[in-house]
Amino acid sequence: MQTVSINNFGFLIAYLVPGFTTLWGISFFSPSIQSWIGMLPSESPTVGGFLYVTIGSIAAGLTVSTVRWLVIDTIHHWTGIADPGWNFSKLQKNINAFDRLIEIHYHYYQFYANMLIATVFVYVSVQISSGFQKIPFGWAEVILLFLIFLFFAGSRDTLKKYYRRTDMFLGAEG
Repeated sequence: MQTVSINNFGFLIAYLVPGFTTLWGISFFSPSIQSWIGMLPSESPTVGGFLYVTIGSIAAGLTVSTVRWLVIDTIHHWTGIADPGWNFSKLQKNINAFDRLIEIHYHYYQFYANMLIATVFVYVSVQISSGFQKIPFGWAEVILLFLIFLFFAGSRDTLKKYYRRTDMFLGAEG
């Protein structure tokens, strides 16, 4: 069994954690997914459930990442973070530095932005599954707004750093 290392930690935080969060949101509508997670009172988690949750989390995480690309990346680019026109002919001699910047900035950007999407999805799922019967604004909404702000600010900061630092050695297409 492979342990978590720097080589797979980025995958774990960028896709698996937001994917599991999204799967949790889906579980409000699916008894099957509730049983995988072990949320049904009559069932405890199983090895098969663990496998289903892992594969489902990866699939959900990749889907969330696509929504992130469509929504959050677009918002960041519309609001002043320019999409760099890097010269990838310089990549080979800088591949180690590029990989390192992906590890220390881009995977965290993916986590923050993907978790923003996943958190909103879970909140909407809870609201829909309860029939919108909750009082419109309470502690859950305060926490949700705080998390949205936190994840948005974190994603914006890490994307800017990733672009700026990668631009130092890839430069603009020229």
